[in-house]
Amino acid sequence: MPLKQLSRVYPAASEGSLARAAGDRAVERAGGSSTALFRICLLTGGDDRPYALGMACALSGQGISVDFIGSDKLDAPELHRSPLIAFLNLRGDQNEDASLLRKVVRILTYYARLASYVPRSQAQIFHLLWNNKFEHFDRTALMLYYRLFGKRVVFTAHNVNARKRDGCDSWLNRFTLQIQYRLCTHILVHTAAMKRELLADFEIAPERVSVIPFGINDTNPRTGLGRGEARERLGLRQGDKALLFFGQIAPYKGLNYLVGALAELATEGRDFKLIVAGRVKPGHSNYWDRIKSEIARARLMELVIQHVRFIPDDEVEVYFKAADVTVIPYVKIFQSGVPFLSYSFGLPVIATDVGSLRDDIIEHETGFLCRPEDSADLARAIRDYFFSPVYRDLEHDRGRIRRFAVERNSWTKVGEILKGVYERAR
Repeated sequence: MPLKQLSRVYPAASEGSLARAAGDRAVERAGGSSTALFRICLLTGGDDRPYALGMACALSGQGISVDFIGSDKLDAPELHRSPLIAFLNLRGDQNEDASLLRKVVRILTYYARLASYVPRSQAQIFHLLWNNKFEHFDRTALMLYYRLFGKRVVFTAHNVNARKRDGCDSWLNRFTLQIQYRLCTHILVHTAAMKRELLADFEIAPERVSVIPFGINDTNPRTGLGRGEARERLGLRQGDKALLFFGQIAPYKGLNYLVGALAELATEGRDFKLIVAGRVKPGHSNYWDRIKSEIARARLMELVIQHVRFIPDDEVEVYFKAADVTVIPYVKIFQSGVPFLSYSFGLPVIATDVGSLRDDIIEHETGFLCRPEDSADLARAIRDYFFSPVYRDLEHDRGRIRRFAVERNSWTKVGEILKGVYERAR
């Protein structure tokens, strides 16, 4: 029986047996004996498919057995190729259009299945990539539950305090974050600045925190699609200068400043085109409405290609192959995976000088920097790019940019670092 069917075969009342069944199945596929150094449980949060899949494959490549706690959305062939990966679909369907009752039932079912799995799991380490939407519960009760059964918890803090970043922090948010960080065996962050904030704001001992690169997104399908065909699909003409904004739309992403820069550039020529590809982050529809109003007011409608929706993996390459440059106008952030996703397609980036984005860009080689919250300076950086050798020699330099990304943020490097973290955490 394929691993991906295990969680559908076992009823919720016996979900705990998934841990043993998955482990036995992995041993069978390995030829009757397990060669894994040790086993970890990877709790994905049910989303961010490229990151979760990249990490699972990197860990199995280091000889680590992985119980991958996922959903229908995260199921993928990569998870069934290695005898060291056991895909446990405890979440099932994650359709956002489901009724409220259906959403309540499935989250309760997930927690029940997880509660049954934990005490039976052979994994020595539980690695949390993200909390669930009920983050206060996950940070407190669920963390205590893991520790009650002797699990060592490693947590990847993609944001040290996202609510502080978004301007909606509260005492309850800080209190539950403090509990989670204190209960963790080890905490992973993506930049030295994030580590400094974690140590300062939550008084965490330095030896309990490690900095790991943000693994490059290499799971998106790559085809023989050429630049010309990609541009045709998006309605771009041969002479258009295509700027790509890719990812969720939220105030901290600074899309409004990019629209302001486009308005300035449009006075010099109508050959600039902005591609907006990504969905609006929940709770920020008013922000997108204001941007649309500004686009209309500045008469930029014909210059903005709006694909404001979830972008499936098999469509990602169209945008990065069609664009001339990716623009990252963030207002406040520590780290982003978008630069290295762009680099993986050989596409340079223009970014604001916030967080650690400066560390990800070699100016005049892989991209350009500008001041944050400054449309005029962003417009200047865009002009500089299109007059630079980076743009003129882009087709020749794409390979060099891709190699830069692999050397800096390869999943192999991430896997090697994590192996050391797990060995110390056991």
